[in-house]
Amino acid sequence: MSTKTFNELLESGAHFGHLKRKWNPAMAPYIYAEKNGIHIIDLNKTVVKIDEAAAAIKQIARSGKKILFVATKKQAKDIVAAKVKEVGMPYVTERWPGGMLTNFATIRKAVRKMGQIDKMAIDGTFDNISKKEKLQITRERAKLEINLGSVADLTRLPSALFIVDISKEHIAVAEAKRLNIPTFAIVDTNSNPNFVDYAIPANDDSSSSVAYIVDLICKAINEGLGDRKMDKEAGLVEEKESKNSKEEAEELAEGITVKGAKAVEDEAARKTAPRKRTVVKK
Repeated sequence: MSTKTFNELLESGAHFGHLKRKWNPAMAPYIYAEKNGIHIIDLNKTVVKIDEAAAAIKQIARSGKKILFVATKKQAKDIVAAKVKEVGMPYVTERWPGGMLTNFATIRKAVRKMGQIDKMAIDGTFDNISKKEKLQITRERAKLEINLGSVADLTRLPSALFIVDISKEHIAVAEAKRLNIPTFAIVDTNSNPNFVDYAIPANDDSSSSVAYIVDLICKAINEGLGDRKMDKEAGLVEEKESKNSKEEAEELAEGITVKGAKAVEDEAARKTAPRKRTVVKK
């Protein structure tokens, strides 16, 4: 990635930031100039940051771990869903469910509920219930599919998050930070790049800008998956297969997230608990 990447980023409009009055001072190192009251992002630095992020994500994919993509804004959701689906990674493009990471056990229960409803449709249970009950269950399944369909195969916490617009997805960023999950993100001039581990300074409101950057990241994932396949063929990767491996993974995820959720609850209780007064006896 070099001159070609720079030119293609320029064509996609990745250099356009927000109005000067909406800027975040922490983005100062990535701003090239100001034109007509709008900040212009330094694409030379964007190219460097894309290279860093792509190299790190490639290694995560090579290790066989999952990267969760988060993009719920209108301009990005369909693009991200289409591109990420091709590389087999999970994504959230509707509404970020609060506690998706810190309360992952509850999310897994909802996913299992989807499986149970699917089983009911196959084993003939639907034939023995009323039309009203069947309609209610079907609607519940459709709602779960919209919110959780893409993460149905996520049996454990993701190893990283890739986020479009960290200001909009601040809850996802906060949850990942609490659980020490590495974060990658497209960061515009109105956001703080210090909130994520790998910030890619670029226009997060332009569909073409988001599409180009996500495409580069997906290519890095594909390369990582390809390297993993070669490692397997060379016998460098040991496949630990177990009859109950999926259940074990779910139990592990639930154990980690229950611990994380408990930490959140303990902290909240500590802040809200009344202070004890010490009585000095005369």
